[in-house]
This record gives sequence, structure tokens and C-alpha cells, in this order.
Amino acid sequence: MHTLFQGNKRETIEPVKADVTGTVPSWLQGTLLRNGPGMFSVGETSYNHWFDGLALLHSFTFKDGEVYYRSKFLRSETFTKNMQANRIVVSEFGTMAYPDPCKNIFSKVFSYISHTIPDFTDNCLINFTKYGKDFYATTETNYFQKIDPNTLETLQKLDYRKYVAVNVATSHPHYDDEGNAYNMGTCIVDFRKPKYTIFRIPSTTPESEMRKTSCLKSLDIVCSIPCRSALSPSYYHSFGMTENYIIFIEQPFKLDILRLATAYYRGVNWASCLKFDADDITLIHLIDRKTGRPVHTKFYTEPLVLYHHINAYEEDDHVIFDVITYKDNSLYDMFYLINIQQDSYDFEQKNKLSSKPFCQRFVIPLLSEKGTEIGINLVRLKSTTATAIKKKEDTVFCLPEIICEGVELPRINYDYNGKKYRYFYSTRVEWRPVPTKIAKVDVMTKQIVEWSEDDCWPAEPVFVPAPDTKEEDDGVILSSIVSSNPSKPPFMLILNAKTFQEIARASINADVHLDLHGIFIPRNSSG
Repeated sequence: MHTLFQGNKRETIEPVKADVTGTVPSWLQGTLLRNGPGMFSVGETSYNHWFDGLALLHSFTFKDGEVYYRSKFLRSETFTKNMQANRIVVSEFGTMAYPDPCKNIFSKVFSYISHTIPDFTDNCLINFTKYGKDFYATTETNYFQKIDPNTLETLQKLDYRKYVAVNVATSHPHYDDEGNAYNMGTCIVDFRKPKYTIFRIPSTTPESEMRKTSCLKSLDIVCSIPCRSALSPSYYHSFGMTENYIIFIEQPFKLDILRLATAYYRGVNWASCLKFDADDITLIHLIDRKTGRPVHTKFYTEPLVLYHHINAYEEDDHVIFDVITYKDNSLYDMFYLINIQQDSYDFEQKNKLSSKPFCQRFVIPLLSEKGTEIGINLVRLKSTTATAIKKKEDTVFCLPEIICEGVELPRINYDYNGKKYRYFYSTRVEWRPVPTKIAKVDVMTKQIVEWSEDDCWPAEPVFVPAPDTKEEDDGVILSSIVSSNPSKPPFMLILNAKTFQEIARASINADVHLDLHGIFIPRNSSG
């Protein structure tokens, strides 16, 4: 197996002091939390897909020029049940867990019934979210786990369904200037008409300030959008937000609910129920944040697959949003473990995406197209080649401008979220699914600056702003680096975000894993 994905990882429960070379900025004080899969086999059973592995939380704490590392498996019910049974007994999206052949008939019947309308996993391995003053490990199901960001202890399992009718939800919420969180999810078991629901969780309430109740109890619904297909809601991993609008892309990458309900009986995983329809269109929904009403005009574009929004903003009666898109859904299939059970050379040579990722800019005109001629480009901005062509009354076809290609896991200076911005930071994936470089992309000039090192595989780069910043890129980039070279220890890389030059690295004598997403928590903000 490729060394990056080999075997189960070990916890580092007590903090380990890293060996720092260079100089960590004195102002960098806080903790970078990262989340991702760390255990791929239990007993004699193994997961099929890398995204199914049991969640291993890890943290990098920056304190007075030093860096400390720790990691701990999320103590979810999924983790506990698997450990007690010494086998995988809870199904994940790419791995179905079938009853032990030694179990009695009643256990087997119950297992089949429980998978018809599935109670999804609580293995929250994708990201971290802040609601109110609390931090949560999250995935894309209805469950999320409250954690202690200092010790990585699992504190409480929560269920979105107690607050809002959703079975799945994103791990990429947005936050406004007051700290209120916005997220969205889908109700997929309402066979009358599944819907997408956008909801808001306030940053504070009088009750939460007195620690009597969670801010989740004050959740309110911004709006609900009916799925265009009753039995095939769109998959989505993220969404966009500007000062006045929420942007939701209803892509033709869809979840077949009937196939989902029968997957267990048919001996296939839930992931096989996701299908990309290359002959369909992609709808672009704009929702007014204040009124909760969608913009009346139908905006659409060519079929695409989208996982990550980069940023969105408004300019001169237009909404501009930047996203990472693909022409198909081959990315997910690349991470089946059978595809990465090869040596490094075979992995890099054979596991190539059939569609490389593109950073694309879409521009949506807000002024009414009433009275304009059919076929007219409604985009009036001189700074972009993106178009929005009126096809008929209330229907506009959008084509994007390509900013660059071969980038994924984008991050920005979040102080510029929903505002006009210039830079984003990302990994470089090009034709292969695992990153080998990190990049700084200038969306104005389309220039790209890169960092790379032999045998190094970087995680999503996280921007941390310097105090009293004057420019957008005043700050540092943090990226956890693992190596396929056994003689090179993993390390935390610290780059000057403006020059993209290394200013420090912290080598770690521990079993550091390749991860997915994370957040930086400044000191005194971790509860």
C-alpha cells in the first residue's frame, strides 16, 4: 500500500513538543485543529474507502514560539461499537457493514430493516465547526460531536434532526461578522418532496451566555428550496455566501433515494447511489439572506461536479463566485483503498483523474433582464470574461471564466469572506488526487506561487492573519506535511503568506496522518 495510506495510525494523547527550525512568529498563538481518517481496519474487517476511516483528531498548538502536537481518535458511537465487536459493525458511505455470520436471524433481520431508511454514521471525520462558543467535529450526516479543542476529548453526540429536518448537512458552514453560523442540509426521507434547507445558528443568546442552553436551540430556518427531482436530490459539499445572498449550486451529481433504500439488500454501498448525469444542467440558486426568498430568474450552466466554493462577493449589481469544478465525479473513486494499495510509483503513475479540477469564476447579474434582447450578455463588468446570456424571459445561461487549473482544498483570509478579495491558498492536485504542492493564487493576475519539497505531501493550507493587518495577505500559512520518505519526519510548515517563503517548520516525533480539513483557534477563543 502507498505509505501515506498504510495501516492504522497511533494516538498521541499527551502533547509532544516539536523540534522547531526557523522562527515561529511571536504573535502566532493558538491551536490548529485538523480532522481526517486514521483507522482503516478493525479486527479482520477493513474499510473500502479512505473517506470511511475512523476519525482521528489532531492539533498543533502554537505557544510562545514553540509547537506542541497531540492526536486522539473521536470516541463516537461508531468507534465504540466497532471496538467492542472487534469488527466493523457500522456502515460508512463506501463500506457496508453486514451482520456477523454467527449472529442469530433476529439480528440479521434488524440489520436489514435499519438500513432501509438508514441511520447514518456519527464518525465525524471531515472538519470542525464552531456553533456559539463550542467546537464540533463534523461530517456530512445529521450527526456532529462536541469536542474539547484543548484535549481533543469527545464530549457529546448531537443530532441536527432535533433542531431542523435534515438527514445530511455540510461540514463547511459560513460565519457573518457577528459570528452567526449559516449551514445547509437536505431532508432526503420526505418522499413527498425532498428539500434543501439553509439555517442560521446565532453566535450567542441570553440563555447561552448564562450557559443554560446551547445556541443550537435558537436555530432558525433562512429558507427551504424544493429539490428539482423528488427522488434524486443533488449532492453538495459546500455553498457560497455574500453580504446579501447565499449561493447554492444544484449540480447533476445526484443521490438516488430508491437505490439508497435498497443498497443494503443489493449488496452495494451507499456511494454507488451517487450518479453524475452529464446530459443534465447545473442550476445556480441565489437566495436573499434577509427575506429568505430565491431570486426569481433561473440561472444555469453546463453539467459539472463541485465540492468546494472558494469565495463570493457583490460588485456593481453582480454576484461573483469562485469555485473548484470537475467535468465528472472520478475524484471519489480514486480514494477507494483498492486503488491505493500499490507502491508509490504505481500510485502516482496509474491513479490519474479523468477530469482535473478547474478554478472557475461565475458572474450573476442582479439587475432585471426584462426588456433586454434574447442572446444578450447581461454581465457588465469589464474585469471578467464570464458571461450570462439571456436565453428567454427569466432564464439566463452562465459560462465561467477560468482562473486556473489543478487546485483543490482552497482557503482564504476569512476576514474577506463574502467580500471582494484577491488571493486564495490551495493544494496542487493536477491529474492525481493527492496533493504534492501548495499554492497561492492571485485571482486578479492569475499568477500562482508554489511551495513543494521532495517526498512531501501537504495538507490543506490554512491562512492565519497577523495582528493589525493592512493587506489581505499579511499573515502566515500553516500546512501539516507528511512524507513518503521514512527518514523524513512529519512537520508543521509555516510560510510567510505574502512571499510564500518558509519561515519555520516544526518536526514532529509522532504518527501524523494525512487529513482533510481544519480550523485555527486563536488563544483565548477555545472556551
